[in-house]
Amino acid sequence: MFRGCKLRQKEVINITTAERLGYVSDVEISEKTGTVEAIIVPRRGCFFRRIIGGGELIIPWNAIQAVGDDLVLVRLFNADIEKLT
Repeated sequence: MFRGCKLRQKEVINITTAERLGYVSDVEISEKTGTVEAIIVPRRGCFFRRIIGGGELIIPWNAIQAVGDDLVLVRLFNADIEKLT
């Protein structure tokens, strides 16, 4: 079993572009099924956007390729990232 709290503060890296996306700040859980639907990563350099909203990436669970001790590897393409912001 894997606990959602273990995802917090893991660095998220996009394996398609080798870009560091940030650190997991939260998880999105389905009310109906109780499963993790997505991880939430605040965008770097978007302080004011975070205050008023919209300064975060919501990465769907199916984009996650691997979860390690200190990293989360995701596979996102540029078009996917544009949709997430």
